[in-house]
Amino acid sequence: MKVLVIGGGGREHALVWKLNQSGRVAQIFVAPGNAGTAVSAQNIPIKADDIDELLNFAQEKQIDLTVVGPEVPLALGIVDAFQAAGLAIFGPTQAAAQLEASKAFAKRFMHELGIPMAVSQTFTNYETAIGALREAPLPDGIVVKASGLAAGKGVVVCDDLAQAEATLKEMMLDGTFGEAGAEVVIEERMHGQELSLLVLTDGKTAVPLTPARDHKRAYDHDQGPNTGGMGAFAPPPDVDAALIAHIMQTIVQPTIDGMAARGTPYVGVLYAGLMLTAAGPKVIEFNCRFGDPETQVVLPLLESDLIEVMLACVNGRLTTDMVKFHPGACAAVVMAAPGYPGSYPKGLPISGLADLPEGVMVFHAGTVQKDGQIVTSGGRVLAVAARGDDLATAVSKAYASVSQIHFEGAHFRKDIGRDRRLEIGDSAQSLISNLQSPSAYAAAGVDLDAGNRATKLMKTAVHSTFGPEVLSGVGSFGGLFDIGAAKEMGQPVLVASTDGVGTKTMVAAAMNRWNTIGHDIVNHCINDILVQGAKPLFFLDYVASARLDPEQIATVVSSIAAACREAGIALLGGETAEMPGVYQQGELDLVGTVVGLVDREQIIDGSRIEAGDLILGLPSSGLHTNGFTLARRALTNLDWTAVHPQLNNTIGNTLLTPHRSYLPEVQALRAANIDIRGLAHITGGGLIDNPPRIFPDELGARLLPGSWSVPSIFNLIQQQGNISHDEMAHVFNLGLGMLVVVPREQVGLAITAVPEAVLVGEIVTGIDGVIFEK
Repeated sequence: MKVLVIGGGGREHALVWKLNQSGRVAQIFVAPGNAGTAVSAQNIPIKADDIDELLNFAQEKQIDLTVVGPEVPLALGIVDAFQAAGLAIFGPTQAAAQLEASKAFAKRFMHELGIPMAVSQTFTNYETAIGALREAPLPDGIVVKASGLAAGKGVVVCDDLAQAEATLKEMMLDGTFGEAGAEVVIEERMHGQELSLLVLTDGKTAVPLTPARDHKRAYDHDQGPNTGGMGAFAPPPDVDAALIAHIMQTIVQPTIDGMAARGTPYVGVLYAGLMLTAAGPKVIEFNCRFGDPETQVVLPLLESDLIEVMLACVNGRLTTDMVKFHPGACAAVVMAAPGYPGSYPKGLPISGLADLPEGVMVFHAGTVQKDGQIVTSGGRVLAVAARGDDLATAVSKAYASVSQIHFEGAHFRKDIGRDRRLEIGDSAQSLISNLQSPSAYAAAGVDLDAGNRATKLMKTAVHSTFGPEVLSGVGSFGGLFDIGAAKEMGQPVLVASTDGVGTKTMVAAAMNRWNTIGHDIVNHCINDILVQGAKPLFFLDYVASARLDPEQIATVVSSIAAACREAGIALLGGETAEMPGVYQQGELDLVGTVVGLVDREQIIDGSRIEAGDLILGLPSSGLHTNGFTLARRALTNLDWTAVHPQLNNTIGNTLLTPHRSYLPEVQALRAANIDIRGLAHITGGGLIDNPPRIFPDELGARLLPGSWSVPSIFNLIQQQGNISHDEMAHVFNLGLGMLVVVPREQVGLAITAVPEAVLVGEIVTGIDGVIFEK
């Protein structure tokens, strides 16, 4: 086989090194390559982003497989171009590569699927971004990211408001990163250990490579500016198989399934940059290619033939047993030019590259050959990697080889691979926990320390929902809220509603995924007061279980807080209860209360509904929060973790799709001066029992089946459970989450204001309740 590797850094040298081990590979070309790749492959002077020239070369040389290293050609659509020409290429399409090319897209995508990530907002307007930044709580700093590709430099971790404002100005006004900074993402600063997980996928099956951890800061002890990476090691000693399985289940596989469901299957390598927070693993960012320097420690531990695995990905036949690993560990130390990551000299002669010990690999990044001498040509010059039976041995071998290599002013960190698992706070807490004997209360089943830890973990998320109306802090006995907005109303009326998510928590437990049900409870409650015309003000939650898991509770409450932020309301308070004996082990109960405000003359109660009014339906996102007992029974014999052909997604992901809030749609209707005569939230009781709750006497509704789309999950439930149409309509929303009753003459205006709205029926006389017209 003839292989073309695109790129010219350390990652590409590592790819060439591993591909050369395959008996199937006869020749490797690298475009443009470096002094290291030139030793075992043929460098081609074509830039990595010159798609046309690369395609011409691949056709001329009859290349059997092209492997894309850097992100830029992927974002430019190189995979699409090669596929259109009938050439095999390893990497995601342009549409799939948006996961890296647009941080704003990635955030929206993860939010839609409930994939755990940092709380964030996206902006295209500088003034709006600055305003939001100044209102954001900054107890631990904040992160500002250029949405587009910025050569790995578009992420700035800001310690204070001044730094964040200056960063925003540089990105959005000064154009430091060009078009990449025209859209920015502002997100919370997460804390914990970072983890890099590279995953091979054919668009359906995903197989993880050995997990790795890199060192991003320029200087020892994680000091100095961020870099592209000053070293890496694999595997981290604090990461076990159970954690990787959890990440695959909650982050990676939902991402692969979600991209497939969009019609943009992801094929290639997906690099998940993760933060191991106290609330569980969360995504920092996705990269759509091999990481650098992670590749330099991951590939030496791969036993399998890389070309065989890549071809399996390209041809849609990847299986887990194809990917095997060497035992032990690998560490890589990056040797950088003096001044990196700032300005640095080039052309410095490098010596000591020959006669290195067995098990040591030197991967070139910023090097060229000049007059028979290898010299520096970039900031990160070399990555010196070594394998060992354990991490300590690998690190020792790597540093021993670094000491043999020389170029003027060479800079490298001296702490690569050190154990950073425990921060001071966690270490102290661990020591205290080990020294303390269980209290009588703990022996009885109630862990006060767990409750306190849960409160500490959720505090930032809760505080992020506070506006100037909130007058009390997290942990107060009662929540104080200034209702000065009521002064603008003639007769202000408070509207309140309490509800729960029912047995949807059992689905979350079965999938071990807790980052979506908070959205369910908030949005459900908001819809319940929205139907009376109220604007939500604040929310209160109640979370209870037999035994408190602080990280689990913090994840749930963070989800609640995220939904509150999206709705512009405060999470004013709540209760976290540990009640052994009341709840079964592993179960969790979630209840919420929302309080809103409406002017008495603006109350929507259905009293003005008339015969002849038309009914608009607003689509649901799925089951929302009702019917899960029946759904679980109907689907119990199916695999909830595999992509189901009727759903183009897994059953677990589909069932956990969050309940939709209709606050934006109702606000849009009011802004368009639509006379909303009635709103019905379709919850327990389905389409049969909920609409009549707003009808005046002597009036009913005729709904028109076929006028709206019924999500496939309902058809699957009906088929598997052998459930009648009548019972389905009595239990589920069948794709309609909210019904809106408007005057016939305003239907066109209403649909213009809310394009998703669909005409589904009309109000008629002589009908008791709801009928479906055959």
